[in-house]
Amino acid sequence: MTPSLSAVLIAKNEERDLPGCLESLKGLVKEIIVVVSDDTTDTTEEIAKRYGARTSRRAFDDYAKMRQASLNVAEGDWCLWIDPDERVTEDLAREIKEALCANPQFVAVDIPFSVRFLGRTMRWGGLGRESHIRLFRRTKAKFVGGALHESLEIDGPVAAFKGKIVHEPYRDIPDYLSKLDRYTTLAAQKRFEAGKRFHFFQHLILPWEFFARAFLKLGFLDGYQGLVWAGLSSFHSWLKYVKLGRMHGEKSQ
Repeated sequence: MTPSLSAVLIAKNEERDLPGCLESLKGLVKEIIVVVSDDTTDTTEEIAKRYGARTSRRAFDDYAKMRQASLNVAEGDWCLWIDPDERVTEDLAREIKEALCANPQFVAVDIPFSVRFLGRTMRWGGLGRESHIRLFRRTKAKFVGGALHESLEIDGPVAAFKGKIVHEPYRDIPDYLSKLDRYTTLAAQKRFEAGKRFHFFQHLILPWEFFARAFLKLGFLDGYQGLVWAGLSSFHSWLKYVKLGRMHGEKSQ
């Protein structure tokens, strides 16, 4: 019997990206589970239901717990973790089907990513070799982490596929900036709770990371988009440390 596959997602105000994601899952998964953040204000939940997904609303506490909530209600033998701004390519869908039909000995799969930014597929600046474990046996994995940077804890061997997930995390520069404050605050809070402190030399992160991404990692070969990505990413890294310093300053007052 061919193992069944569930897609597990979490979403908040994803009415723009969700349809494309769910379209890419057609003919691949047996069920779709979408956990919707309860402060969602758009039609995300209605769209998910239109595609036959099982949905539930949940107050956001942290990413790992939100994702685990989706996994807890999945029924497939295998699960595919995917986000609304990601797409399963035809090559990957074919590879998944062939692997699951062959009764694989591995329990999880590391999948390469193709990142798109401002209309370009990014190949340099540290993005060309990105991959993540996204396919796994349901009973052999659990989500770990916290407010930011959740991951999977896998119990068993991990394989690697060639087929890719296409990821377009930001539709444009305003979209990047609109998410910047939330992500840098969560990153700073995580460091603050771990007892880390801000040091003055960390102001050098901004110019150093730009240089590293744009030139040492050859981001300039991605043209205008590569330089913009390097600039925004370096500012992101710097800002989270500035916010960390601010948190310690407020605590000492």
